[in-house]
Amino acid sequence: MRLTLYTDYAMRVLLYLGARPDRLCSISEISGAYRISQNHLMKVVNDLVREGYVASVRGRFGGIRLGRPTTEINVGAVIRHTEDGFDLVDCGSCVIAPACGLTGVLYEALAAFMAVLDGYTLDDLLAKRFDIGALLAARNDAGAA
Repeated sequence: MRLTLYTDYAMRVLLYLGARPDRLCSISEISGAYRISQNHLMKVVNDLVREGYVASVRGRFGGIRLGRPTTEINVGAVIRHTEDGFDLVDCGSCVIAPACGLTGVLYEALAAFMAVLDGYTLDDLLAKRFDIGALLAARNDAGAA
Protein backbone atom coordinates (compact mmCIF):
# COMPACT_ATOMS: atom_id res chain seq x y z
CA MET A 1 0.00 0.00 0.00
CA ARG A 2 1.24 3.46 -0.81
CA LEU A 3 0.23 6.48 1.26
CA THR A 4 -0.14 9.95 -0.23
CA LEU A 5 2.26 12.84 0.29
CA TYR A 6 -0.55 14.53 2.20
CA THR A 7 -0.49 11.75 4.79
CA ASP A 8 3.30 11.79 4.85
CA TYR A 9 3.32 15.54 5.54
CA ALA A 10 0.64 15.20 8.21
CA MET A 11 2.68 12.59 10.05
CA ARG A 12 5.83 14.70 9.69
CA VAL A 13 4.06 17.70 11.23
CA LEU A 14 2.80 15.62 14.14
CA LEU A 15 6.23 14.09 14.72
CA TYR A 16 7.89 17.51 14.60
CA LEU A 17 5.46 19.01 17.08
CA GLY A 18 5.61 15.94 19.29
CA ALA A 19 9.39 16.22 19.46
CA ARG A 20 8.99 19.82 20.68
CA PRO A 21 6.18 19.71 23.24
CA ASP A 22 7.54 22.63 25.23
CA ARG A 23 7.13 25.37 22.62
CA LEU A 24 5.16 26.75 19.70
CA CYS A 25 6.50 26.02 16.22
CA SER A 26 5.92 27.75 12.90
CA ILE A 27 4.94 26.21 9.59
CA SER A 28 7.99 27.81 7.96
CA GLU A 29 10.22 26.19 10.61
CA ILE A 30 8.74 22.77 9.90
CA SER A 31 8.94 23.37 6.17
CA GLY A 32 12.61 24.25 6.49
CA ALA A 33 13.42 21.25 8.67
CA TYR A 34 11.95 18.82 6.15
CA ARG A 35 12.70 20.95 3.08
CA ILE A 36 9.17 20.64 1.81
CA SER A 37 6.70 23.18 0.43
CA GLN A 38 5.35 25.63 2.95
CA ASN A 39 2.15 25.99 0.88
CA HIS A 40 1.49 22.25 1.06
CA LEU A 41 2.17 22.23 4.79
CA MET A 42 -0.28 25.10 5.36
CA LYS A 43 -3.09 23.01 3.87
CA VAL A 44 -2.11 19.98 5.93
CA VAL A 45 -1.80 21.99 9.15
CA ASN A 46 -5.18 23.68 8.61
CA ASP A 47 -6.76 20.25 8.26
CA LEU A 48 -4.99 18.94 11.36
CA VAL A 49 -6.17 22.00 13.31
CA ARG A 50 -9.79 21.41 12.19
CA GLU A 51 -9.56 17.82 13.42
CA GLY A 52 -8.03 18.81 16.76
CA TYR A 53 -4.70 17.07 16.22
CA VAL A 54 -2.94 20.47 16.17
CA ALA A 55 -3.71 23.68 18.05
CA SER A 56 -3.03 27.06 16.48
CA VAL A 57 -2.16 30.20 18.42
CA ARG A 58 -2.64 33.43 16.48
CA GLY A 59 -0.69 36.62 16.81
CA ARG A 60 2.83 37.93 16.78
CA PHE A 61 4.13 35.24 19.11
CA GLY A 62 1.81 32.55 17.79
CA GLY A 63 2.47 29.23 16.20
CA ILE A 64 1.27 25.66 16.35
CA ARG A 65 1.56 22.79 18.81
CA LEU A 66 -0.11 19.45 19.33
CA GLY A 67 -3.78 19.75 20.16
CA ARG A 68 -3.84 16.47 22.10
CA PRO A 69 -1.37 14.49 24.16
CA THR A 70 0.83 12.20 22.06
CA THR A 71 -0.73 9.21 23.81
CA GLU A 72 -4.14 10.21 22.39
CA ILE A 73 -3.10 10.58 18.74
CA ASN A 74 -3.66 7.20 17.13
CA VAL A 75 -1.62 6.60 13.97
CA GLY A 76 -4.37 4.57 12.29
CA ALA A 77 -6.93 7.31 12.93
CA VAL A 78 -4.65 9.94 11.41
CA ILE A 79 -4.04 7.77 8.35
CA ARG A 80 -7.77 7.14 7.89
CA HIS A 81 -8.42 10.88 8.16
CA THR A 82 -5.74 11.96 5.68
CA GLU A 83 -6.24 9.31 3.01
CA ASP A 84 -9.07 9.78 0.51
CA GLY A 85 -9.84 6.12 0.03
CA PHE A 86 -8.38 2.71 0.39
CA ASP A 87 -9.55 1.07 -2.83
CA LEU A 88 -6.53 -1.01 -3.74
CA VAL A 89 -8.00 -2.07 -7.08
CA ASP A 90 -11.11 -1.20 -9.10
CA CYS A 91 -13.06 -4.41 -8.70
CA GLY A 92 -16.41 -2.73 -9.36
CA SER A 93 -15.85 -2.53 -13.11
CA CYS A 94 -14.26 -5.96 -13.51
CA VAL A 95 -16.31 -8.65 -15.25
CA ILE A 96 -14.97 -11.47 -13.05
CA ALA A 97 -15.53 -9.61 -9.76
CA PRO A 98 -18.51 -11.78 -8.69
CA ALA A 99 -16.39 -14.93 -8.92
CA CYS A 100 -12.97 -13.55 -8.00
CA GLY A 101 -11.41 -14.07 -4.60
CA LEU A 102 -8.84 -11.28 -4.96
CA THR A 103 -11.15 -8.57 -3.62
CA GLY A 104 -11.66 -10.35 -0.31
CA VAL A 105 -7.96 -11.06 0.06
CA LEU A 106 -7.09 -7.41 -0.58
CA TYR A 107 -9.64 -6.19 1.96
CA GLU A 108 -8.26 -8.64 4.49
CA ALA A 109 -4.72 -7.37 3.83
CA LEU A 110 -5.86 -3.77 4.18
CA ALA A 111 -7.61 -4.57 7.47
CA ALA A 112 -4.39 -6.16 8.77
CA PHE A 113 -2.37 -3.11 7.66
CA MET A 114 -4.73 -0.75 9.45
CA ALA A 115 -4.86 -2.96 12.55
CA VAL A 116 -1.09 -2.60 12.90
CA LEU A 117 -1.33 1.20 12.56
CA ASP A 118 -4.21 1.26 15.07
CA GLY A 119 -1.87 -0.36 17.59
CA TYR A 120 0.39 2.70 17.71
CA THR A 121 0.13 6.24 18.99
CA LEU A 122 2.26 9.26 18.21
CA ASP A 123 3.90 8.67 21.58
CA ASP A 124 5.09 5.25 20.38
CA LEU A 125 6.63 6.82 17.28
CA LEU A 126 8.38 9.40 19.43
CA ALA A 127 10.00 6.85 21.72
CA LYS A 128 13.35 8.25 20.61
CA ARG A 129 12.11 11.83 20.97
CA PHE A 130 15.60 13.22 21.60
CA ASP A 131 16.96 11.57 18.46
CA ILE A 132 14.18 13.01 16.28
CA GLY A 133 14.54 16.46 17.79
CA ALA A 134 18.31 16.43 17.35
CA LEU A 135 18.07 15.32 13.72
CA LEU A 136 15.54 18.01 12.88
CA ALA A 137 17.54 20.69 14.70
CA ALA A 138 20.70 19.71 12.82
CA ARG A 139 18.80 19.86 9.53
CA ASN A 140 17.38 23.30 10.39
CA ASP A 141 20.86 24.54 11.30
CA ALA A 142 22.31 23.21 8.03
CA GLY A 143 19.51 24.82 6.04
CA ALA A 144 20.12 28.18 7.68
CA ALA A 145 23.83 28.14 6.85
